[in-house]
Amino acid sequence: MRIFKVVTIFMAVLILSAGIAYATPSTQIWIPSTDIQPFKKFHFGVDTYIKTQSQNGVTEPTVTNIGLTVGILPFEKVQMEVGIDYRDIGGDHTYPLYFNAKLGVPEDALFKGSPAFAIGGFDFGTKDNMTDYNIVYGLVAKTIGKLGRFSAGYYTGNDDLLKDINGNDDEHGVLLSWDRTMSEISDKLWAAIDYQGGENGYGALSFGVAWKFAPNVGVIFGYDIYNESTYKPTATIQLDIDF
Repeated sequence: MRIFKVVTIFMAVLILSAGIAYATPSTQIWIPSTDIQPFKKFHFGVDTYIKTQSQNGVTEPTVTNIGLTVGILPFEKVQMEVGIDYRDIGGDHTYPLYFNAKLGVPEDALFKGSPAFAIGGFDFGTKDNMTDYNIVYGLVAKTIGKLGRFSAGYYTGNDDLLKDINGNDDEHGVLLSWDRTMSEISDKLWAAIDYQGGENGYGALSFGVAWKFAPNVGVIFGYDIYNESTYKPTATIQLDIDF
């Protein structure tokens, strides 16, 4: 726990030292990606998660995340983004702010053919033992020709909140993804599959496609199947605008 607290403090310092923005980290469908917003580029996102099944006749509330990510480092080979989420859960606005940050290097930055690397954190909430999930992760990604980009990593978080349905600690797991621009059909079409390990509510298999309506505007249509079967699947629509 001591190491975890040190990492948590470190990520918080990174965020606060960069100024405040409202944002989600750059992601695939569900998990973070190694992508990072360029210097001074803002990314506005609205992500909606809608339950597609009810449980005992009751449907869980829709979750909406609104944010704006910004790149803060003026370097080509080392990049960083920061932000804050504003999260609405079925009209509940109690402690809605969640901080995040990501630092990394793109592919080919270290040497020709080198993979991308990223470390970051998200869902740093403002209320102890209620919203401070404090998820910290590391990722590596590599594009392999026409096969697309493959990513792998690991995450850990606050074991006081990240538990399975039986109340056992379940605060860590793998991160895996594949994504690709479907240029055979259109350069505007993108597809992805990702997976987050664990049965803590974050663990899920997600897949979807995105369409670029303009060079700076895209929409993702996806579906999330949670590792713990008592959490019903969600359909997700994610609007992304760069400016």
